[in-house]
Amino acid sequence: MAKIDTLLQRALNGERLGLEDGIALWESDQIEKLGWVANQLMERRHPEPITTFVIGRNVNYTNICDTYCRFCAFYRAPGSKEGYVLPNEVIFQKIQETVDVGGTEILMQGGTNPDLPFSYYTDLLREIKKRFPTIHMHSFSPAEIMKMKEVSGLSLEEVIRQLHEAGLDSIPGGGAEILDDRIRRKISRLKGSWRDWMDVMQTAHRLGMSTTATMVIGFGETLEERVMHLLRVREAQDETKGFLAFIVWTFQPDNTNLKRDKLPPEEYLKAVAICRIMLDNIPNFQSSWVTMGPEIGKLSLSYGCNDFGSTMMEENVVSAAGTTHKVNTNLTLRLIREAGKIPAQRNTKYEILRVFKEGELAERDFVMQN
Repeated sequence: MAKIDTLLQRALNGERLGLEDGIALWESDQIEKLGWVANQLMERRHPEPITTFVIGRNVNYTNICDTYCRFCAFYRAPGSKEGYVLPNEVIFQKIQETVDVGGTEILMQGGTNPDLPFSYYTDLLREIKKRFPTIHMHSFSPAEIMKMKEVSGLSLEEVIRQLHEAGLDSIPGGGAEILDDRIRRKISRLKGSWRDWMDVMQTAHRLGMSTTATMVIGFGETLEERVMHLLRVREAQDETKGFLAFIVWTFQPDNTNLKRDKLPPEEYLKAVAICRIMLDNIPNFQSSWVTMGPEIGKLSLSYGCNDFGSTMMEENVVSAAGTTHKVNTNLTLRLIREAGKIPAQRNTKYEILRVFKEGELAERDFVMQN
């Protein structure tokens, strides 16, 4: 039996794969075989042929950022004439529009803005919850939270505790990129170590909050660095069990200061499969149609993904890098059905709110905005 077959059989037997095993998976060109095994492992966790999605919106409250990531086309430096902080009323209006189409999640993210005091975030969360008590605030990346720690002088635990008390429900996994300090120093010197990212997540888990974890490939990282990323997430999940989902996508180089070739779709599908195989303790894997496009997003549902992510009524960060795939609720339903699955709307906690019957459409849909 070939080495790759032996490794995949071990994964199917429930054995954990290690560093050398993971590198071997990435060196393999047998993408369909990897996908088949990943799909088997997904179906063991999710035996019903259901693919979930959440109706949500990205609200990019500020683009002012002093981290200066080379791979980001969205940010503007402090003092830039193109920098902005959205007025609260505009944020409330965006949330109202989300609620009006049956949305349940707000992914509020921006830059690491040094001019915003910590009270800006806690006051804003309280005002949002006062107006929209049922909306789930899945907001602020670890980098933003570390900036809040810096400007406030508070401990990391106290910052997260106060955000949680003000209305922050869960934390998205953005900014993980590759959890290895060599590549992080190369692409984002000021963003902090991989340990900073993980400390935010594990502190949130210990305070009773759930989070997601992400990974971006295509920065010039080594295969070993990719696998170390997965092992670090897996080890943290063993300890705190707070990661509800994992999302991987490929670096989008257009309009950025980091010149790399865009990875082909096969590399994305391979990554999805390997992540599902290696991360045996994370239940949900989201398709990244927003970077890869709806058709590849649909294919990923056969490579280990059980979730189509967010309908994302608005998105400005990835689109700034020249990637502008758009999907509304009814297109989401169609793509999931074309993949041979039953679509179901979920909330951020992965609780199913509604299963769509064959041919059934959403009563209220929207046009995605930038």
